[in-house]
Amino acid sequence: AMMATDSRPPFIERMLWDEVATRIHDGAVAILPIGAAAKQHGLHLPLNTDRIQAEWLAARLAARFDALIWPTVTYGHYPAFTKYAGSSSLSASTFEALVRELATGILGSGCRTVFVLNTGVSTLAPVDRALARLDAGRVKHLWISGGPRYRRVARELAEQSHGSHADELETSLMLAIAPELVDMGRAEASPAVTRETPGALTPSDENSPNYSRSGSYGNPTLATLAKGEDLLAAILDDLVEQVAVFIAKDLTDKPRPEAMQSVLR
Repeated sequence: AMMATDSRPPFIERMLWDEVATRIHDGAVAILPIGAAAKQHGLHLPLNTDRIQAEWLAARLAARFDALIWPTVTYGHYPAFTKYAGSSSLSASTFEALVRELATGILGSGCRTVFVLNTGVSTLAPVDRALARLDAGRVKHLWISGGPRYRRVARELAEQSHGSHADELETSLMLAIAPELVDMGRAEASPAVTRETPGALTPSDENSPNYSRSGSYGNPTLATLAKGEDLLAAILDDLVEQVAVFIAKDLTDKPRPEAMQSVLR
């Protein structure tokens, strides 16, 4: 796909509708970021940590591909964090319906492909279900932690004994993306636990296996900028490869909509 010529990230919320129409007509693909804006991230990261990651990655992907970025889905299914003030969670069914309707609408507007860029974990199954009824050749679920490069680098770098939230890895990512938002002086490890994936975390029940006073799950005190840069590079390489493969397949497999003809000549 062609490179975007404008240097500003193509977030459609900042554009005019006729600009969006022209870009769609010229073959732009859509990115729908999913990143919570109301989800606790320990005592050292803001509640919109996932949103910041989703929009940073979406902007980098859009710089590599001809893409438009839809407004981030900032509410989702995050049941593990509701005991912490400010953390919001939709039911799985409501979130699933929301994603399905948004993706359906984007496809209906003429975008040939929608990439759903997911920064969550509890959001994975609902998004899969949301997209299952849509044309599999036109929708692709991208998970930022799912690619082989990221998993390899995370295994190599991680020093913590356990973790999956506001931990060593996620805090390192934020040190690379938005260091001014990270308060390492307040980063606090969660107690060692016996299982990798906790249930709903609790800030108050010290006898629970899911106790975390800070809201972190893992050890964010081990985070560094260097780790974050390596993890980010791995995520981007994984995402770029997945998008490129899907777009290439899209262009060879299917009858082209009229809007595509001009792009491919």
